[in-house]
Amino acid sequence: MALLTRLLGPAHLALAEDVVQEAFISAVRHWPTRGVPADPSAWLLQVARRKALDALRRDQRLADLAPRIGAELDAAVDLASASDGDHAPDDPFRDDQLRLILLCCHPAVSPGSRVALALKLIGGFGVGEIARGFLTDERAVAQRLVRAKRALREAQATFEMPEGEALLERLDAVQTVLYLMFNEGHTAHAGDALLRRDLSDEALRLAERLLGDPRTASPAVHALAALFCFHSARFDARLDADGAPVRLDDQDRTRWDAARIARGFAHLEAAADGDRITPYHVEAEIASLHAMAPSSDATDWPRIVAAYDRLLALSPSPVIALNRIVAVQRAAGAAAAWTALRALSRDRALEAYPLTHAVRGTLLAALDRPDEARTAWATARELTASRPMQRHAEQRLAELDALLLARDVDSGDPHPS
Repeated sequence: MALLTRLLGPAHLALAEDVVQEAFISAVRHWPTRGVPADPSAWLLQVARRKALDALRRDQRLADLAPRIGAELDAAVDLASASDGDHAPDDPFRDDQLRLILLCCHPAVSPGSRVALALKLIGGFGVGEIARGFLTDERAVAQRLVRAKRALREAQATFEMPEGEALLERLDAVQTVLYLMFNEGHTAHAGDALLRRDLSDEALRLAERLLGDPRTASPAVHALAALFCFHSARFDARLDADGAPVRLDDQDRTRWDAARIARGFAHLEAAADGDRITPYHVEAEIASLHAMAPSSDATDWPRIVAAYDRLLALSPSPVIALNRIVAVQRAAGAAAAWTALRALSRDRALEAYPLTHAVRGTLLAALDRPDEARTAWATARELTASRPMQRHAEQRLAELDALLLARDVDSGDPHPS
C-alpha cells in the first residue's frame, strides 16, 4: 500500500487501495485450492503490480505513468522475492510505511481523521475495527476517512518528506498511530485471533526506525518503544492452547521474553533523558513494574495505581480509568474498586465497551455476588466481536454456573439455569 501510494501519488490513494484489496481477494480465491505460495508478500505485490498497470493503461490521464511505475514495481517485486522481508534502506525516511504514516498526518487532515486514515492504510483496519478502537460508530469513521482523502487531494499533498518544524509537528500524530496500531495487535477487537503480532511488530519496528534519525529520536519515542517491548515480551504466555487469553495470575512468567524485556529497559533508560513526561513514559513505567515482578501477587500494585493517577492527569480517558480500577482491586481490594467503577459507570461510551462488563463481572464475583457477575459476563460476551474474548467470557460463565449450582445443591433449591 505504501509503495503504491508513493508511486501513484497521494491523489490516487483510492486506486492504490483498490489494487491492494483486489490482490488480497485474489489470494483468498486461489490460495485455498493452489496452496499458499513460498513468498506470500512477493505474490501479493506481483498481483497488485499487474492490476495497477492494467488500471493505469485503462485511464488515459495516467497512461503516461505506466512505464515508469511498471519499472519501479518490477524492481520492488524482485527485491521482495530476494530479501528476507527486512529490505528497508538505512535512512528511516526512505521507509515507505513511515512516509505513508507521515502523509496521513498531513496538516490538511484534521487531527481526528489522521489516525483513522493511517490505521486504514497502514494497518489494513476495517471501518468497524477503527470505530471500536475509538469507541464511536462506523458511520462517523467512514465520514472521517472520506474527508481525510479529500483533504489530501485538495491540498495536493505529496509523498515528499516534510522538513524542520513541519516534520516535528507531525511526530505526535505519528506516535499516536503507532500506539493504536500496537494496541490493536496486542488485543484485537474482532476476529479469530486475540493477538495480531504482525501489527505489533510493525509498530515496534517503525518506532525504532524513528529512533534511527536524530530529527525524530526523542525521549517520548524511546518511551513508546519501551512500552511496546514490555508488552510484546509477554505475548507467548498470554494465550492458551486454544488461543483464549490467560489471566495475568495464571501466566507462566518463564515464557516471557527476557531479551525483549531487557530491550525495553534500555529504551526506558534512554526515555529518561529529557525534561518532559509523556503518557508513554507513564505507561512504560506501569509495564516495567509488571515485567520486573516475580509474580502477580508480588507486583507493586500501589505504585501502579499511583502511576495510573499520573496518567489520568496527563491524558484523561475512560479506558485508562477502567484499567486503573483493575489495579485498585489488587492494591486496595474489590470494595474500593467497585466504588471507583460505579463512579465511572456514568460514562455512556464505556457501556458499549465489553471490557467494562468484564471488569464489572470480575469485581462482582470477588464481592460474592455471582448472579450479578453472571449478568455482567453475559453482557461482555454479547458485546465483544473477538472470538477468543467470547471464549474467555464463556469460561467465566461456566465457573459462575458451577458455583451457583453448588450453592443450590447446598440449599436444596434448583437453580433456574
